[in-house]
Amino acid sequence: MDKNKNVFDNVLQLIGNTPLIKLNRMTADYDGEFYAKVEAFNPGHSSKDRIALHIIEEAERQGILTPGDTIIETTSGNTGFSIAMVSIIKGYECILAVSSKSSADKIDMLRSMGAKVYVCPAHVNADDPRSYYQVAKRLHEEIKGSIYINQYFNQLNIDAHYNSTGPEIWNQTNGEITHLVACSGTGGTISGIAKFLKEQNPEVKIIGVDAYGSVLQKYHETREFDEKEIYPYRIEGLGKNLIPTATDFDVIDKFIKVTDEESAHMAREISNSEGLFVGYTSGAAMQAIKQLNEKGEFKSTDKIVVVFPDHGSRYMSKVYSDKWMEDQGFFDSKNEVSTTIQYVK
Repeated sequence: MDKNKNVFDNVLQLIGNTPLIKLNRMTADYDGEFYAKVEAFNPGHSSKDRIALHIIEEAERQGILTPGDTIIETTSGNTGFSIAMVSIIKGYECILAVSSKSSADKIDMLRSMGAKVYVCPAHVNADDPRSYYQVAKRLHEEIKGSIYINQYFNQLNIDAHYNSTGPEIWNQTNGEITHLVACSGTGGTISGIAKFLKEQNPEVKIIGVDAYGSVLQKYHETREFDEKEIYPYRIEGLGKNLIPTATDFDVIDKFIKVTDEESAHMAREISNSEGLFVGYTSGAAMQAIKQLNEKGEFKSTDKIVVVFPDHGSRYMSKVYSDKWMEDQGFFDSKNEVSTTIQYVK
């Protein structure tokens, strides 16, 4: 088919080449120019499309995955959706072990894409047999003809972003990027992009965003895993209660932590200020930008790229739900309940 006519053989050909969009209203008083890498423009509405396609096609190249086989993965939702989408096109069964912290919207989306979903308790140790890590491992052992993607410990997670997202950002900024700000969960996105950017210009500063309740920042600073850092938090796909090998801590200059509440309000502010309907982790990344600016991190000549990982539609029952926000205690005199809906009787 002639690609010049924007006709594609299947949806997978739309993965990557997402836009870089200048942020205007939210950063009007900040030092520097700010640009968002908006990964919601992938067909699966998140950056995880990139790793799903790359890892699965690499498994095909190695001959360990053939049509009719089963793909198994642990996911907070986005990777699972991307794997389910790729599985449909390529003819694989898909089983996903999902954290109970994942929004109901995400879980319903996974089911709608034909995946079999196991919902596992979020606030248990990684080695607990009920954790989504252990459930996925057990299913892989039990099901013949299955592969376990294991994104947290898969070098291909980094490679996918090294091969695509990193070069895209470098080219879109004409090599003028000075800072990358990105959330770190599995760490594949920030690590792959950072590795590529540092090879082009070692002076590019890489800043990871972590959650309170996660071990990543302290591990980066001390190389020690501290269980005392771990406690429940609400942001999905950000931070960890273990140390993923898919995170290359050596290419990250520093981490900054953000709160559940401020990140939730920031996601809403992005939508209302920039017209970009993005997810909870995008709010976390933008909150990090705000905190960094307040600390004088940026100069007027800097060009800062922030990664917005996914689409706001995945969080309709969470950060975009007034009831959920109110239930979390996230509304107060500063952030009142929305009154934009009026019912005409």
